[in-house]
Amino acid sequence: MDVNFEYYKIFYYVAKYGNITKAAAALGSNQPNVTRVMKLLEAQLNCRLFVREARGVSLTDEGQKLYSHVEIACRHFRNAQEEICRQDSSRSGTVEVGATETAIHLFLLDRLHDFKTEYPAIRIKIHNHSTPETIKHLISGKLDFAVITTPFEVQKPVVCETVLEFEEILVGGLQYQNLCKAPLSLKDIGRYSWVGLGDNSATYSLYRDFFIEHKIDLEPDMQVATSGLMLPLIENNLGIGFVPEGMAFPLIKAKRLVQIYLDCSVPKRSIQIAADKGRGRNLAAETFFQYLREN
Repeated sequence: MDVNFEYYKIFYYVAKYGNITKAAAALGSNQPNVTRVMKLLEAQLNCRLFVREARGVSLTDEGQKLYSHVEIACRHFRNAQEEICRQDSSRSGTVEVGATETAIHLFLLDRLHDFKTEYPAIRIKIHNHSTPETIKHLISGKLDFAVITTPFEVQKPVVCETVLEFEEILVGGLQYQNLCKAPLSLKDIGRYSWVGLGDNSATYSLYRDFFIEHKIDLEPDMQVATSGLMLPLIENNLGIGFVPEGMAFPLIKAKRLVQIYLDCSVPKRSIQIAADKGRGRNLAAETFFQYLREN
């Protein structure tokens, strides 16, 4: 099937804005011409891509599938154009990075300042999702690479490299200070409210398996989306929870949290850079990728 690539570009703008008039304005065209092209594209693909609504248009299921591919292609074309149009493309351009909350706080933040000082013209877009969601976006081509926390499973051609190892500790608000007198057993945790991450996160899977190994059936009493959201709940005495030591220690030092010791070891974790070996990166993305590996 030989479809004019210009049709896909026009389709991208209509889907992006959800409005034919706005898409026409962005393209420097007019509404009748955009409508005509969309009808031609639907005829060539033999499916309906849009549904008309009161304030514009929305994508059908087929339209959503097409947009997921066209959006990636358009972004790659823009990035390539930026590289070619700039004299030194390794020092400019856009990088699409996926990162978990923990990876951002423990690894990325410390390195972003120095990198941006050295490469001020490189734009970095950080997409914050859970580890499983980030891997999906990486495989689909929406990301140049990802910085994620274990545990996770990936298949070739995705390759991973450890850049930081860390431990998590059990902490509570000042109301739980009495639990610091002696190491707590895992079975005793069930007597207190437990704050944890949602069941779509790698951390949830890690602790679910950890408790199962110790023959304990335990579910969080409160679930949140990120580690950063856990800390305010724990600090306000709404429960105890496992958080990365690097994020907890400043609050422990400020006497806003207390560390609760256990009579067993908690699984170690790591932050890894994941990349699709079968897909190339623009020079800006490659520059940032190598910088993170070396620093």
